[in-house]
Amino acid sequence: MELVLIRHTTPAIEKGICYGQSDLDVADSFEAELMPILKELGRQSKVYSSPLKRCRLLAERIGEEVVLDDRLMEMNFGDWELQPWSDIPKEEIQPWYDDFVNVPAKNGESLKELSVRVESFLNKLIKSGEQKVVCFTHAGIIRIINGIIENLNLKQIFDLKLTYGEIVRFSL
Repeated sequence: MELVLIRHTTPAIEKGICYGQSDLDVADSFEAELMPILKELGRQSKVYSSPLKRCRLLAERIGEEVVLDDRLMEMNFGDWELQPWSDIPKEEIQPWYDDFVNVPAKNGESLKELSVRVESFLNKLIKSGEQKVVCFTHAGIIRIINGIIENLNLKQIFDLKLTYGEIVRFSL
């Protein structure tokens, strides 16, 4: 199976703000960022996408059929969503900094919980028998899938640097 993962384009939000599952709009640069992705991929008959707008809008421009799957959503940062990272109380965020793999954001999810969700999606794809799968998703999901394929532990997945609109290909 060829697995093609596309990170969403630039979201319309200031730098330094915590966001994961917040349903952000896309930046004004969306059309310009779309063009190289469309040129490389062309139109696809079927694609999978996170239901969040920053992924869905891109998926709808590339795919004829868009299958939305919540397992492709970014990490849930709970009470921290849409807050400046610098405003999150130290006593709240420090345990997460110390062990982000196992400790969830306040009323959110941990990296381990996110990984379980993503692995469930990946296992479904592998069992589907599809020859090529195109997914529009988030950096966290792409990093976890790369970690699963490369047999990395969750602390190592952040070595993969991703830009907005980046296309990553895997052969499974």
